[in-house]
Amino acid sequence: MIYPKIPLAQSIIEICAAKGVHDIIISPGSRNAPLTIGFTNNSKFNCYSIADERCAGFFALGIAQQTKKPVAVVCTSGSALLNYHPALAEAFYSQIPFIVISADRPKDKIDIGDGQTIRQENIYANHSLYNANLTEDASEENDVFVNEAINVAIARKGPVHINVPFEEPLYETVNKLTVDFNITSLFKVYRMVGVDDIITFSTLWNHSKKILVIVGELAPDAIEHKWIEKLASFPSVVVLTEANSNLHHPSFINNIDSLITPFTQSRFKKLQPRILITFGGMIVSKRIKTFVRNYKPRHHWHLDELRAYDTFGILTHHFNVTPNQFFSQFLPYVKTIDSDYKSYFSKINKTRKVKREIYLNKAPFSDLTAFSTIVKSIPKHTQLQVGNSSAIRYVQLFDVDKSIDIFCNRGTSGIDGSTSTAIGAAIANKKQTVFITGDISFFYDSNALWNNYIPKNFKIIVINNGGGGIFRILPGHKENKTFNTFFETSHCLTAEHIAKMYRFNYLMASDETSLNQGLVDLFANDEVPTLLEVFTPTKENDKILLQFFKELV
Repeated sequence: MIYPKIPLAQSIIEICAAKGVHDIIISPGSRNAPLTIGFTNNSKFNCYSIADERCAGFFALGIAQQTKKPVAVVCTSGSALLNYHPALAEAFYSQIPFIVISADRPKDKIDIGDGQTIRQENIYANHSLYNANLTEDASEENDVFVNEAINVAIARKGPVHINVPFEEPLYETVNKLTVDFNITSLFKVYRMVGVDDIITFSTLWNHSKKILVIVGELAPDAIEHKWIEKLASFPSVVVLTEANSNLHHPSFINNIDSLITPFTQSRFKKLQPRILITFGGMIVSKRIKTFVRNYKPRHHWHLDELRAYDTFGILTHHFNVTPNQFFSQFLPYVKTIDSDYKSYFSKINKTRKVKREIYLNKAPFSDLTAFSTIVKSIPKHTQLQVGNSSAIRYVQLFDVDKSIDIFCNRGTSGIDGSTSTAIGAAIANKKQTVFITGDISFFYDSNALWNNYIPKNFKIIVINNGGGGIFRILPGHKENKTFNTFFETSHCLTAEHIAKMYRFNYLMASDETSLNQGLVDLFANDEVPTLLEVFTPTKENDKILLQFFKELV
């Protein structure tokens, strides 16, 4: 086997292998040559070459999102590692294990005018859970730092940074290891809900006729089926899920934004919970956030073994255990009490669904009707990746088949790496992957298609409404040059030539008939990656959507 001659590079590579870090995303460069040589010549690693570091970071994120294991990105010195920061921040807020290994120059070369050199130590301090600033020579201390970084990424589910100084020569190799390295164990702390807490909080539950459960982003099958059934059995409990909650039951309500539309104050009061229970990641729906912030429950409990964001400004208790651990200890002690809370919500939800279909049957072609058609067409057992901004919000309005797994980068809610994440996820998960995105997000991350790993059956659906359509439905929209140029980013671009440059099959649609045919063609061909571009009316979409919400009431 071929090894880099530099002992420090040998140690890092062997520790990664021993701790199960097997997916390595390498951005070409010179200073990281010792790492590149070592990783690519070792059969324990799956190595990918992604030239654009920002794309590489999100590509790695997509793999880690699916495998639940840390993925390492490796880059040269200088500005290269700055481009990992958006993906690293997403990993931080989405609790995804992620390792940046950046090559650096030795300390005596920093700030002396040497090329491709910046201050790299602790560069991600605000969004990294651990920063290992190594010294140039292999040492036991360096091994401890590398072990600890990987342990933190695994145990705390987030990003870490290992900064590695290398001196030239960088490309020399040897045929056997020349260094001893140390492996430290990963200690997992198992937490439990205390007996006193179970007694106290089950008493509160048993005297509450209105309990609202809001579920944020979750991996598929994250919650055991028996606890889903148990939650669904209480007439006093309403469970609201989002598209990327991946949590399903006939009694759960999964179209929050269609439900929480303007009510009278008396109806809002009727819906106001006494207890709010939350678990899962970031919540998409602005409407539910506004409702809970304005009509505050007396108690808010959050279930998460690591973090508790006070999203609504009313957090009263953080159970730092997994939802499954909480339910297994807590639910045996709660009682079923008489309540019309769930039935009241269900009645409203049923009415809204009827009105939704009535409106969709008469609405002209637009973003809204296009998403309605697209969501119905997604094949069962598909992995659905959704872009940010308006794309995920439109998907939320419709019922997605429960066999479809849905993912979206909601940690930072940025549009910058959605395509790259979807491609990484498609590689890690062998299911058919469909990616739905807006035009601005797609053009912004078009370098995502610049790699050699895209599966043949990968599908992209781009909703091209001529700009950032979400800004038209936000308060303050005015039709003028400033809005069109600096907010909406109006354009007349098409994805056709990008698709052809990267050897995608290209399809287009601009009305309901061509969309239906385009979707048939999209899913009929698995021999080459395919992109379907759907053109919708820029100046009509917001009016049609706002009228949709009016007619639901």
